[in-house]
Amino acid sequence: MKTLIRALAGAVAAFLAISAQAAGGIAFITDLKGEVSVDGASRPLLMSELGKGQKIAVGKDSQLSVMFIQSGKEYVLRGPGDYTVGERDIGAASGMPPAARETAWRASNQVLVKVAQTSSASIRMRSIAPPKAAKAKLDFPTQGAVTQLQPTLRWTPPEGKDAAEVTLAVAGKEAKPIGRAKVTGASHRFAAKLQPDTEYAWSVSVAGEEIGSARFRTLPAAAIQDAQKRRPADKAEFSDRLMYALFLQELGATQEAQDAWARLAQERTDLPELSSLAK
Repeated sequence: MKTLIRALAGAVAAFLAISAQAAGGIAFITDLKGEVSVDGASRPLLMSELGKGQKIAVGKDSQLSVMFIQSGKEYVLRGPGDYTVGERDIGAASGMPPAARETAWRASNQVLVKVAQTSSASIRMRSIAPPKAAKAKLDFPTQGAVTQLQPTLRWTPPEGKDAAEVTLAVAGKEAKPIGRAKVTGASHRFAAKLQPDTEYAWSVSVAGEEIGSARFRTLPAAAIQDAQKRRPADKAEFSDRLMYALFLQELGATQEAQDAWARLAQERTDLPELSSLAK
């Protein structure tokens, strides 16, 4: 009987442990600078998930920002100090009490929930590859969706040549383009506004030779409005700009998200994780 009870107790403990893991974290890291450790382990990655009860140590002149998934509330921890992740906030065992900040990012957007589940894993899986030599090609937009109805089309021209002919059409109606322009340079924006939730095709030719063609889709009007409303200012908090990049990613505007990651990576060279997301 005792053996059976021990076996049942072990099974229950294992079930509880698995359930706790399945429940996932309740917060994640939105910024970090300097010496930071979680549960005594080495420096965590940006966007690492955090669970209730985890211990955080922040070194002198160091800083950590943590956002809670359900509320979107962000706590800034400044070292030196020791902290514990609570169910809805961060408690200070030593050091300065964390400063709290309300944000517009909440789980109702479904952005925080997804990032807590996927972002740190994505960062670990991507490697920072050496830059490739430039070759003539279309650069943007070439995949996914866009949040703009007047996107600036960009391409890499052949070496030594920059005069190009750009053509834009509704996908499937390439024989009747809605825009055609001769351009000196490597980008162009047509004056006419595109329609929401519509697929478009565009191509670029240089010296009579096509260097590439691609398709993209404009987002539905509501999504475009939401993206414009949420777009942070250039000098907004780092975590707000990080969350906007994630928001673009969730909308399917993958290339715009990569551009946002690239800008963040240039600003924060101490966070190599950002470079991997910019690819």
